[in-house]
Amino acid sequence: MLIGADASEVFFTSGATESNNLALLGLGRRAAGGKRRRVLLSAIEHKCVLEAGRVLQEKNGYGLELIPVDGEGFVDLPALEGALDDDVLAVSIMAVNNEIGTIQDMEKISGVVRNHGAVLHCDAAQAPVSLNIENLSRYADMLSLSAHKMYGPKGIGIIFISHELQDRIEPLIHGGGQQNGLRSGTVPVPLCVGIGAAADLLAGDDADIKRLQLCRRRDAFIERLNRLAWPVKVNGPEGLHRHAGNANVSFTGFSAQDILSTLQPRLAASTGSACTSGIPEPSHVLRAIGLGGDEAESSIRFSLGFGTSDEDIEQAVGLIDEALSRLSQT
Repeated sequence: MLIGADASEVFFTSGATESNNLALLGLGRRAAGGKRRRVLLSAIEHKCVLEAGRVLQEKNGYGLELIPVDGEGFVDLPALEGALDDDVLAVSIMAVNNEIGTIQDMEKISGVVRNHGAVLHCDAAQAPVSLNIENLSRYADMLSLSAHKMYGPKGIGIIFISHELQDRIEPLIHGGGQQNGLRSGTVPVPLCVGIGAAADLLAGDDADIKRLQLCRRRDAFIERLNRLAWPVKVNGPEGLHRHAGNANVSFTGFSAQDILSTLQPRLAASTGSACTSGIPEPSHVLRAIGLGGDEAESSIRFSLGFGTSDEDIEQAVGLIDEALSRLSQT
């Protein structure tokens, strides 16, 4: 199994957004009125996690606190430990950030959280392509995945809920009581087969080799960008502490929106999360790691995958070079 869980601990959903909502809202609503009245989220969580936390705050009376991160996006562990107490219900930390690729030390985070008896949820949607997660279910009490983030079909995801926690979750979808009553509705068998095939692909013997190859291509892409005539800065950590296919780059003195407009339709990229690409505001992730407005607004997230070739990289850098040349003359 991809995450090292029992089959009875895995429930199908429509994707990680639903899984994240089920984890936080399901736990929080069932525990309403108890002594644990606070929820801690990292400052760079996916928008759906942040919004679920705000719902618990506004509609269920929970205290909501954001745990800061450092300049590379790593959770401030002393701040996390300082915020933990016996009134904290849940902590949600994403394994791999979707914008700047930061890979958290979930084993260490788990130790800190569980010392205080809080529930640890992990949004792991970005993790399977970037690292081996066969032990991740040991460190998290709940864990979310999306098939389309791991070469599976859109419209299907999973939530891992440990056996000990299942009777503490209030379902969001009611009906025929499928999946142990936690997520009613007819299971879409073809999509379930698809996410299973994707899990097999990323748990296979050659997956680690593919990840290392992807890391090398990402680093080669960044190295070639650094050779251009314009200064660039990589946002987030380097090397193996970063998602294998993530390159979030700030182009000093340029507008990211102008660059993307010039690149389209020949090269696809985004100014932040693909899930919020229509929101014309600086990324909350880039702000959380200390970037100012101009730096954030000059930053673009490029995503490479297992199918990206050396030729693709050369072509992409050439297109970026061409776009910057054109913009510098206007």
